Amino acid sequence: MEARDPELRRELDATLQARGELGPEYESALIDSFLEKVEQRLAGTYDHRTRRQLAEERTAAARSAARPARPHGTFGERFGFGVVSLVLAVPLSAIGVGNAGIKGLVVTWLGIFGVNAVHAARAWPWTGERRRTPSEWDV
Repeated sequence: MEARDPELRRELDATLQARGELGPEYESALIDSFLEKVEQRLAGTYDHRTRRQLAEERTAAARSAARPARPHGTFGERFGFGVVSLVLAVPLSAIGVGNAGIKGLVVTWLGIFGVNAVHAARAWPWTGERRRTPSEWDV
């Protein structure tokens, strides 16, 4: 049988050797001493694992706090989209009026409004937009 902890194995060997030398009257004290060392080792291992897990959790929390999730772009991206749509609205309005009069202007602005509404609705939390998982991409 192979020992997982060579230091504990040496401690056990030393305890057994001391038992042989000291006799059965010291057996209880030797066993208690060995069990205390085992408990200390287990407590140290548990403490080390607990600290490592806590450090990993804190690191993960710090990373997620440093990079907040912005699934639908930053304010600058949304603001830029609005500005670009207004800049493009001028020539599109002129084209709409030139080709169809007031009806063309109304259709043009309804289209501009629709595009901006759909873009803004992507950022609304209550729309319930669900992201696809990589397994769904293959289908």
